[in-house]
Amino acid sequence: MKVFLNNNLVPEEDASVSVYDHGFLYGDGVYETMRAYEGVVFKLDEHVSRLNQSALFIQLTIPEKQFMRDAVYQTLSANKLSDAYIRVTVSRGKGPIGLDPALCKHPTFIIIAKEFKGYPEARYQEGVKAILAKTRKNLSEALNPQIKSLNFLNNILATIEAKEQGADEAIMLNAHGFIAEGTVSNIFFVSDDTLCTPSLDAGILNGITRETVISIAQRADITVREGMFPPGDLLNAQEVFYTNTSSEILPISRIDHTTYGIGNMTRQLRKLYKKEVADYIRKNKK
Repeated sequence: MKVFLNNNLVPEEDASVSVYDHGFLYGDGVYETMRAYEGVVFKLDEHVSRLNQSALFIQLTIPEKQFMRDAVYQTLSANKLSDAYIRVTVSRGKGPIGLDPALCKHPTFIIIAKEFKGYPEARYQEGVKAILAKTRKNLSEALNPQIKSLNFLNNILATIEAKEQGADEAIMLNAHGFIAEGTVSNIFFVSDDTLCTPSLDAGILNGITRETVISIAQRADITVREGMFPPGDLLNAQEVFYTNTSSEILPISRIDHTTYGIGNMTRQLRKLYKKEVADYIRKNKK
C-alpha cells in the first residue's frame, strides 16, 4: 500500500513522521474520514471544506482544496482502490518542543486509504449495543466541537467504558447532562413519528452523514426535530440509530438495559440513504 505524505506517494513502510511532530506531541492537528464507492468519494467537497474550517479554527495552514481533492484520488488510484475508507490528516508539523504553533514551519499532510469491505449485514438487521457513558463531552467553551481535531482522549475514555460493558458504541452527554453524540457518531432517535437528533447547541460535531440524513428525511416528509434532549427521551424512544461515514445508518438495539426494535423509519432512511449514495456516484462517475 502507498500513503500520500506531504507531496508524494510513498510505500507505507516508508511513511513516517518526526518524533517532534506536534500532532504526535500535542495532538495539534485536524483530520477527516471519507468513504469511496465505486471509485467516487462521497461528499468529497463537503469533507474538504470541513477540514479547511477545522484548520481555520486552530490557525493551521493546510494545502489548497483542489490539491487535497486531487491527492485523495491519486491515493485511491495508486492503491487500485474502488470501495475504500480514507483518512486525511494534517498536523502542525515538526518543531521544537513547546506549545507555540509558530515553532512549526510546515504542516504534515497525510492520506491513508484502505479497502472497505463493509460491515456484516447482521449488524444492520439486529442492531448494535450502546451505553450511556459517564465520560462527558468537552465544554464547547473549552474546545469548539466543530473542530475535528486529533485530540480524542475523552472519546477514547468513553470507548473504554463501552468495551468494558460489551457494547459497540458509547453515547456521551454534554456538561449539562443532555445527549450529545457517540464517540465516532451522531445519534438519532424516533419518538411519536418524529426523527429527533441533538442540535449543534448540544456541543456536537456537525456530521456530514448527519446532515445528509436530515436532508433525506425532510425530503421524505418526515418531521425532524433538532434540540436538547435529556437521556430519558432517548431511553423512551421507539427506534435509535447512529450515523457516520463508514457505517452510514446503523440501528442501535440496546442502550444499557433498554432494548429497541429495528423500526420502519430506520429501515426507510437506510434505503433512502443508499439511493442518495447511488445517485451521487452516478452523477460523479468519471
